[in-house]
Amino acid sequence: MKNKITLTKLREMKKAGDKIACLTAYDASFAALLDEAGIDVLLIGDSLGMVLQGEDNTLKVTVADMLYHTRLVSRAGRRPLIVSDMPFMSYATPAQALGNAARLMSDGGAEVIKIEGGENLLEVVQHLNRHDIPVCGHLGLQPQSVHKYGGYRVQGRQRQAAEQILQDAQRLQDAGIIMLVLECIPADLAANISSALDIPTIGIGAGLDCDGQVLVLYDMLGISARIPSMARNFLEGKASVQDAVRSYVEAVKAASFPAPEHSFK
Repeated sequence: MKNKITLTKLREMKKAGDKIACLTAYDASFAALLDEAGIDVLLIGDSLGMVLQGEDNTLKVTVADMLYHTRLVSRAGRRPLIVSDMPFMSYATPAQALGNAARLMSDGGAEVIKIEGGENLLEVVQHLNRHDIPVCGHLGLQPQSVHKYGGYRVQGRQRQAAEQILQDAQRLQDAGIIMLVLECIPADLAANISSALDIPTIGIGAGLDCDGQVLVLYDMLGISARIPSMARNFLEGKASVQDAVRSYVEAVKAASFPAPEHSFK
């Protein structure tokens, strides 16, 4: 497959300083469009619970939901790396994580699975790594922990919290994750983490210095019911959705997105 994005390619991009463009996708039509527009990574996010199912959070999304949407995206997204979220309480134990991850890969077509959490997930990551399942970590704001946070709040602003996120990132890398999403943390903290790790970091509300950027597709197109401050409406002023996605890819590659107003201090 021409120019297929692999984990090896992402590591090469990080080393070369080439930015990685990622968007969420939930169906075959959008997956094909994003593929053609040059997206490097397609994330089947459990954000589908909010943007597709109309829920207030991601907690009701099931493994069956993720399997269905991952299968749709993987059929049409040929060049990008396919990453699928593990939904809430689907990886509470190493054995449970292995069974659900295997389904998302063998039946859904995922190439990487993503889980939220820090040092509490080291055993899970190591178990999956031993079974050759590539894992993407997720630190900072973890949407599956929204009730613990008391809402969707920026994480890592206090010194102790920032140190914990950095430590978690390093320990997750040591345990075997192959990439890391950083969500809603101060830009300087994300920069420190990105420079400290050998693996690619993908930011969302985490500043310009991550190795790549991701947005929820519907936020990027300005059609979500509520657009978060870390997103930008790339469809505004464009003639088509495809033009909007290409503009997003160009902005990420040129390091003009995110701007300061899409980041946190």
